[in-house]
Amino acid sequence: MFLNVHSSYSLKYGTQSINQLIATARYLGIHQMVLTDINNSTGAVEFIRECYKQGVAKEADDIHKGNIPYQIKPVAGIEFRIGNRLLYVGVAKNREGMRELNSFLSSHNIDNIPLPEIPPAMENVYIIYPFQKSFNPILKANEYVGIRGKQLNLLYRHPLLAQKEKLLVWHPVTVGDKITYRLHEYLRAIELNTLLSKVSAEQKCDPDEFLIPEVELTQQFEQYPFIVQNTQKLINSCDLSAYFEDSAVPRSKNKFHYTKTGVEGDKKMLRRLAILGLKYRYGENNEEALKRLEKELRIIELKNFCAYFLITFDIIRYAMNKCGFYHVGRGSGANSIVAYCLRITDVDPIDLDLYFERFLHEKRTSPPDFDIDFSWDERETVQKYIFKRYPKWHVAFLGTMSTFKDRAVIREIGKVLGLPKGEIDSFTDPAKERENLLNATYQKLLAVHQYMKSMPNQRSIHAGGILISQHPITYYTALDMPPKGFPTVQWDMYESEAIGYEKFDILSQRGIGHIREAVQLIKKNKDKDIDIHDFRNFKKDQKLNGILKEGQPIGCFYIESPAMRQLLKKLKCDNYLTLVAASSIIRPGVASSGMMKSYIERYHAPDKVVYLCEVMKEQLNETYGVMVYQEDVIKVCHYFAGLDLADADILRKAMSGKYRSKLAFDELVNKFFASARNEGHSEELITEVWRQISSFAGYSFSKAHSASFAVESYQSLYLKTYYPMEFMVAVLNNYGGFYSRWVYVHELQKTGARVHLPCVNHSDEVVNIKGEDAYLGFIAIQGLEEKIIKKIPQERAANGLYRNLEDFVKRTCISLEQAIILIRLGALRFTGKDRKTLLWDVHNYLGFKQKKVNHAELFKLSYKTYKLPALADSELENAYTELELLGYPLNYKMFDFLKTSYRGDVMAADMHQYLGKTVRMVGNYVCEKTVHTIKHTKMWFGTFLDVRGDFFDTTHFPNTTPMYPFKGKGCYLILGKVVEDFGFQSIEVLKFAKLDIQMNPVAIN
Repeated sequence: MFLNVHSSYSLKYGTQSINQLIATARYLGIHQMVLTDINNSTGAVEFIRECYKQGVAKEADDIHKGNIPYQIKPVAGIEFRIGNRLLYVGVAKNREGMRELNSFLSSHNIDNIPLPEIPPAMENVYIIYPFQKSFNPILKANEYVGIRGKQLNLLYRHPLLAQKEKLLVWHPVTVGDKITYRLHEYLRAIELNTLLSKVSAEQKCDPDEFLIPEVELTQQFEQYPFIVQNTQKLINSCDLSAYFEDSAVPRSKNKFHYTKTGVEGDKKMLRRLAILGLKYRYGENNEEALKRLEKELRIIELKNFCAYFLITFDIIRYAMNKCGFYHVGRGSGANSIVAYCLRITDVDPIDLDLYFERFLHEKRTSPPDFDIDFSWDERETVQKYIFKRYPKWHVAFLGTMSTFKDRAVIREIGKVLGLPKGEIDSFTDPAKERENLLNATYQKLLAVHQYMKSMPNQRSIHAGGILISQHPITYYTALDMPPKGFPTVQWDMYESEAIGYEKFDILSQRGIGHIREAVQLIKKNKDKDIDIHDFRNFKKDQKLNGILKEGQPIGCFYIESPAMRQLLKKLKCDNYLTLVAASSIIRPGVASSGMMKSYIERYHAPDKVVYLCEVMKEQLNETYGVMVYQEDVIKVCHYFAGLDLADADILRKAMSGKYRSKLAFDELVNKFFASARNEGHSEELITEVWRQISSFAGYSFSKAHSASFAVESYQSLYLKTYYPMEFMVAVLNNYGGFYSRWVYVHELQKTGARVHLPCVNHSDEVVNIKGEDAYLGFIAIQGLEEKIIKKIPQERAANGLYRNLEDFVKRTCISLEQAIILIRLGALRFTGKDRKTLLWDVHNYLGFKQKKVNHAELFKLSYKTYKLPALADSELENAYTELELLGYPLNYKMFDFLKTSYRGDVMAADMHQYLGKTVRMVGNYVCEKTVHTIKHTKMWFGTFLDVRGDFFDTTHFPNTTPMYPFKGKGCYLILGKVVEDFGFQSIEVLKFAKLDIQMNPVAIN
């Protein structure tokens, strides 16, 4: 009877979740509802599914007691609006009707066309217009008019009575009660970016738009019973039961097959490709690999996952063969030997003892997916290929749904209440939390936020998830067109999984860009071809492992951060397996739980490790009895407790918080204990093993994921070790990594490269290198316009080197302001003139208004020249200019800015000689990290370079830092105690001060 129900997916309008709506309807005894959210169908399938699920008896005992829950009949549609103006509501008769509605809305979203006043013909859709006093249309067969109870008095002698079969009961539902109506008003004010008091009646719903008992609703229309009958007849004719799947595992909605011959063709093709790949990866007659391959293929076929593998293979093949792109396949997909053989991943699951069950097994209910990384500037090409490869409406990006949980929403609530900015700022300052809790206004803001925090706020686009559907996706959702430019579904990955879609994650990272460009530069600069996939030899290279052990892999993916460098030194990491472990234990959860410290201790004293039992020793010997990976949880559950691998993975997933059924989880826990007892273990031992599993599982990280990271780290490390100049140029051109740009320029200089300031006759948009000469690119110059950045190298390539300043100005049509930037930075030094002389000259050319000439000169015109006196130029002044325009001085160290010549008593390389002693050091600030202690105080970790260019690290405890704070980039005098932790030296800071610098000569003058 309720034809126009809004959920909270009517963003910043509706106030109730799907479950709240259903719960309220059941409480009121309502039997039918039509969910019609505004310009979206985000919650349609969820609504249908939940209505049917709640109508099914959960326990056999319910049937005996007669407590069989009744079923609310779910119907869905879409309410169409332009701004605040309601146009009409579309109600789907059936599944085809939902597709028609979704396709209609999608077309307008994608093509950015306003919705029409009258919708097009839709065979399986009812269209309902809102009643108006002067409304008298000629209605089509599927068109109706909805009238509210309070509008019935307007029906007297109304022309619509001549079409009385077209009149329907109209009772919109938007809020739950008076409290949530107030919440609705806040939401509207936030949406409209106005004060709460300025939201007009037309911009919000009526206060009575909440669910009421069906009897009460029909009583409003007792003088017009035909309206109730019309409404009932319409709802009775709708049937969306096709959307409900009475199964815990929904049928896959992905493309069913890749080959034209269907499922059997997919099986044959996948097997053929896997066998070919097996020979490439393992050579001939590797029985162990073949056995593993056959086992995986059986499960892949059983779970109808062949097409998923083949579509992923097709994407990889296109990227590698057609585009020459480099990729990294990571995540749990790296547990698969089939993926390894298809070159989806580069991780050998046999070498690392990775379980396929971590990725896919017979009992898995949620679909797994591959994470495929491409370079940041190549991913879009791959995405475009996918959208071109598959038909319209069959491919779309996955959406995301952000909520109001972010405390920044308090700022929005404060704004709509009209609070002054200063007061709002104080309410969002974490340091004033305790004080604010005593403030009545702040308490009001918190109360509103409490109601709002779990509500959907806005739809967006997933980082890289793409859906490829067998049937049009518009059966399940309308599509948006975000700024990214690809059609996007209106729900997130959780709803996608519930419906039955497996996503294809096409992601990006800059580390891949470093590797790709370094290989290209090595070919160009040294004429050498690098097989960057020759990982088997990389991991055996003693030179690479030696650099790992030293903990100085600046620029290398995932292993260059201060925390990772420290960990590598503490572990004296000199091999692949240790790096895999380090990639896992560096994660915040593992580190904060104390497991990282425990692992390091056991790593250095393996003979002293006491294992709980022989099984635990056998399974965790590689990690010294510490469960480092998710796979360790699976191993212990399987080999210690006797669970099969499928149940072991389900239990692992459940403990990570990704399992929704507490009842099913409790059954698995009981099964673990019962099975472990059957294995003959004591109750005390079982309890302790379970304690360790349950305390770790939530922090655990996939070994396959760590292994993928470690492979990429080794590839970066290989390039940096043997081709350091080209590698560091590639890092700079892909916008660095963990550190600021100047750190990578410093590393490039350390390789022996001669790094030059930008030059109009040698530089390109980005850094280039020829031999040992590297020229910084124009793109890094602050204030330089993009058109000039592109124009300078393009014009030089087309017409040769610039001959002088006059020639440069004429050929580039540069403005005075842009020319000054280049001259100040020395980019026209090829002229042989100093910067100040060039500044005089450029004003001679451009310092007065000229009429622009749009054609080439017939005769060369010369300008008058003047003989200038010698102009003073200082190295310090130039360094300040570089600091201003590049963000760092190139050939003038930060230490040289200091007023003092003191550079510290101790250098970083000598710290090991001063253990336990208090020393004074001078360091150039690199970065800092803030952490919160268990006592809810803050402490800091700093990273610095000494005057020789070596890194050292500092620890700033809560009791010292407030007196001696960080003050941004520059050089600091550090007084502290040298301490050592597993061979890694650092400074515990006692006093800390930023040193004064010399004034810029320009400022003095």
